[in-house]
Amino acid sequence: MAQHDFLVELGTEELPPKALKTLSNAFTKGITAGLAEAGVSFGEVKSYASPRRLAVLISGLDDKQADREIEKRGPSVKAPEKAVEGFARSCGVTADQLEKIETNKGEYFNFKATEEGKATASLLPALVETSLNKLPIPKRMRWGASRIEFVRPVHWLVMLFGDEVVDCEILGLKSGRKTRGHRFHYNQNIELITPAEYATSLESPGMVIADYEIRKAMINEQVQAEGNKLNAVAQIDEDLLDEVTALNEWPVALTGRFEERFLEVPAQALISSMKEHQKYFHHLDANGNLLPNFTTICNIVSNDPQQVIEGNEKVIRPRLSDAAFFFETDKKTTLESRVEKLKSIVFQKDLGTVHDKASRISALSGKIATALGEDQSKAERAGLLAKTDLLTDMVYEFTDLQGLMGYHYALNDGENNDVALAQNEQYMPRFAGDELPQSAPGIAVAIADRLDTLTGLFGINQPPTGSKDPFALRRAALGVLRIIVERNLDLDLRELLKIAADNHNSLPARDGLEDKVLDFMLERFRAWYEDAGINAEVFLAVLALKPSRPLDFDRRVKAVNHFRSLPEAEALAAANKRVSNILSKQGVTGTAEVDTALLTEAAEKALAAEIEAQKASLAPLFAEGKYQDSLESLSSLRVSVDAFFEDVMVMADDEAVKNNRLALLSQLRALFLGVADISVLG
Repeated sequence: MAQHDFLVELGTEELPPKALKTLSNAFTKGITAGLAEAGVSFGEVKSYASPRRLAVLISGLDDKQADREIEKRGPSVKAPEKAVEGFARSCGVTADQLEKIETNKGEYFNFKATEEGKATASLLPALVETSLNKLPIPKRMRWGASRIEFVRPVHWLVMLFGDEVVDCEILGLKSGRKTRGHRFHYNQNIELITPAEYATSLESPGMVIADYEIRKAMINEQVQAEGNKLNAVAQIDEDLLDEVTALNEWPVALTGRFEERFLEVPAQALISSMKEHQKYFHHLDANGNLLPNFTTICNIVSNDPQQVIEGNEKVIRPRLSDAAFFFETDKKTTLESRVEKLKSIVFQKDLGTVHDKASRISALSGKIATALGEDQSKAERAGLLAKTDLLTDMVYEFTDLQGLMGYHYALNDGENNDVALAQNEQYMPRFAGDELPQSAPGIAVAIADRLDTLTGLFGINQPPTGSKDPFALRRAALGVLRIIVERNLDLDLRELLKIAADNHNSLPARDGLEDKVLDFMLERFRAWYEDAGINAEVFLAVLALKPSRPLDFDRRVKAVNHFRSLPEAEALAAANKRVSNILSKQGVTGTAEVDTALLTEAAEKALAAEIEAQKASLAPLFAEGKYQDSLESLSSLRVSVDAFFEDVMVMADDEAVKNNRLALLSQLRALFLGVADISVLG
């Protein structure tokens, strides 16, 4: 079977930069999935994506589908003649061309044939069109008088299979072999003879780097080189790098400068202005201070780069002037004076205003600080001011600066340093792996804010559903767990959730609210431990007990995970499962005293003695949360437990003896339940 390379390129107006990678990956995946489904073998697959094109190059593509063996079972040989003829007709043959096969149900007619594979070239148009139709485009657009829809207007289509054009029409475009070069440097058609020359022909003479990853690496290298010229460290944000890569086909880095007076504005405000509005990279000196320089990526090679730099400097100046103006204006109004104005902002129609939320956060923050032995008044003050920077001009213009600007304005107002820190730390962690709050008020407010939102939304029957989580409650829950566990805080979630729920004026779903939210939050631990390589059974063994202190929950999980590595673990887990089943069937709940006088078998006497000894030694370990030591101690019971089940009949005819043995087993189970439900591991 012959093989050829295949190239498809769709030329468009400039594609959305933040979506380019996603569109490219989806386009490639759609085509390769279609080929695989069609049974066409292929070799290496290469994606290309630039502002004005999506392309896929596939090498070693078979020129036809593999032949398929078709077999259909027909009616019984005893079936009416018309039924047999109907089956033969459906197979495209006559009845006498059918074969007969013997089965365990008797003799049947059977049809066998070889279906010849279709030519790959005939399949490609539909595969490409299907892939384009399935691209994740939230909103498609039309252009001109056409009713064709795509993310952006389309201009050309290249489809080559070997050195032949795949004759078709897609999105109103007739396929051909002509691509186009750079919009400014080489705004001409480039005729391709074979797919393999695609990237090289675009690069020269076309002045287009079609490979996204190569362009990205070029930009990264150029920006770092510009930083080196300044004796600085270039700050390359990955999201910004991706966006800039998607905006340029022939990247050229140029570095400009802005007035040092702007450095009086908080650095993050300047960085946000440069990054969000102008797509500039910034630079830090050796001490981590922002330098008055920026690097921009141009899509052209200028004959007068200094003129381009000066143009960018003129553009950034008013942006930074705005930031400086906002900062100076905002400082004239204290955060405290903005508290009352929070009453004009609705947090959620059933949960009141942002002022109501701030009041609840303040109250709960104070309780959390007290529970941690920290200053209650600082936490309450931090909570009361927590949302006031939302009313500032700076945050209105740069929403990602909420919290950070609160910190700067609080310092300007003369607030306590920890209270100021809490204004920014309340939002930590902002994303997975982000840093956690460090100040006591910051920790208190960060937890309080999230618990207030969780209890409020659950209390009005608006928990997350499926993939919909508009208030990011899953992230909020995980944030609370991370803070408590990683900051080693001995806090009881059930108690805090009750306080948070009671702080709301009225909640329709108040009954059992603490348990609902607690269950939701503890379930967030599942993904956490999966990421850490801890088996789900370990998590479930601890979840069965529903410890409401996250730090305690984490210690139990780690202890059970260690226990699973012990040689005695498997047998004891199986024994626990057996004990659990026996007690459940007998309706035994809780523990009962064991009457030693009714112990007759040597194995049950030995087990009873060991259980009593374990009770005494485990009590202080449980009290100190030393669960790993506890399970290591309990692992020594394996021999006695095995002997008990080998030599002792639990369901004795004597009712008193039976109940006494059940009591012994309930005490055994209770010892393990001091850590987790080990039966889940069995």
